[in-house]
Amino acid sequence: MLPTDLLISRQNGEEIAPKRLPIDKANGAIATELIALFQGCQGKTQGELDRQLLELEGEETNYRIKRGLAHLLKSESFSTFEIVSPLEPIALRQRVFALSSEAAPIPQTAAITLGQLAGQLSEELGHEVLPTQIQSGLYADLMENRILTQFEPPTPEALLHRYNLSQVQGIFYKASQIKITAHRNDPGEYKLLFRYLKLFGLMTYIEGDADHGFTIAIDGPTSLFKPSTRYGLDIAKLIPALLHVTKWSLAAELHLKDPYTKAEKMRRFTLDSGCKLVSHYPPGKPYDSMLESAFSDRWAALNTEWILEREVDLLPIPGSVMIPDFRLVHPDGRSFLLEIVGYWRPEYLRKKFSQVRQSGCDNLILAISERLNLEKAGVKVADTPARMIWFKDKLSPKAVLAVLEDGN
Repeated sequence: MLPTDLLISRQNGEEIAPKRLPIDKANGAIATELIALFQGCQGKTQGELDRQLLELEGEETNYRIKRGLAHLLKSESFSTFEIVSPLEPIALRQRVFALSSEAAPIPQTAAITLGQLAGQLSEELGHEVLPTQIQSGLYADLMENRILTQFEPPTPEALLHRYNLSQVQGIFYKASQIKITAHRNDPGEYKLLFRYLKLFGLMTYIEGDADHGFTIAIDGPTSLFKPSTRYGLDIAKLIPALLHVTKWSLAAELHLKDPYTKAEKMRRFTLDSGCKLVSHYPPGKPYDSMLESAFSDRWAALNTEWILEREVDLLPIPGSVMIPDFRLVHPDGRSFLLEIVGYWRPEYLRKKFSQVRQSGCDNLILAISERLNLEKAGVKVADTPARMIWFKDKLSPKAVLAVLEDGN
């Protein structure tokens, strides 16, 4: 996504419209030039990349557009910047300074010290280390000295689509209320959308059903007791997921400061499924965490008749829906739902355990991280009508299997 200083929008009364670049030949040429510049800078420092980007901007009035496109290309989606040094730069500096303190402060000392340390490190590491590698590695941990080691170039069209999407996402950094109406769609699309809502830990109130559609109210970062930019980013991350739903509409209220008077003003923003934005999220079901992904992998290696399924139906509850992480099914027809409660905010934890109490499920297993301070979050585990498993860093498939067998 784009930082605030690279967001461009215009206002029409109370409505706000983010900048959208036409996918045309002129903008395609700009995108192509930037992509080629990044490709030519593989193996070079970020400082050298930034210097060339500054030259490319020149004195043209569209420098913010070029800078925004370049910012996206620098993201982890496309670029990998690494610290390249024989040792961790801090340790390397300590070694150099220690050797330097033993020598006379004369011009020749630097070369002698680097050569001496190169010999020591070559012997310690088992491969040749050159004095020039030590010199370049001394401050390799500075941002401008990181090396662009890998670049996965997007197509110019894909980059322009990402730019347009990022400009729209930036609108939600200062949103106070968002209302999404998801009309009659394929049930799988709803599940994908709700999984992303869960993934980003958004506070929602949901009404409706899969047959008639859902209305989703989301509290924005400026509606919290203490406004949170991070929460605004989480809402912005939801927009690419929403694009996978066939028919929907969205209305948001924004709290923005006037750049001149600094007075806070209310603005509105609307969007719908005809927006022609393109999502870069895969259409498949995302894992809510590495915990889920790792558990799924370990279950596959377990010798058991119980089958682990990820395609779990929506469980309607007042004001929301619940989608357990997994279903465990035995060939004899027995079935259990598994929900992993990992690392979340207190607000999310209170909501999650409230959902469990309202769901009325008698076949639900909760796997709860011992790292969570449930008491501080105001959660009373004793009031939770579900089988529970406690885990530290990893959820053991054998622990889940034991609960399944005890539940017979």
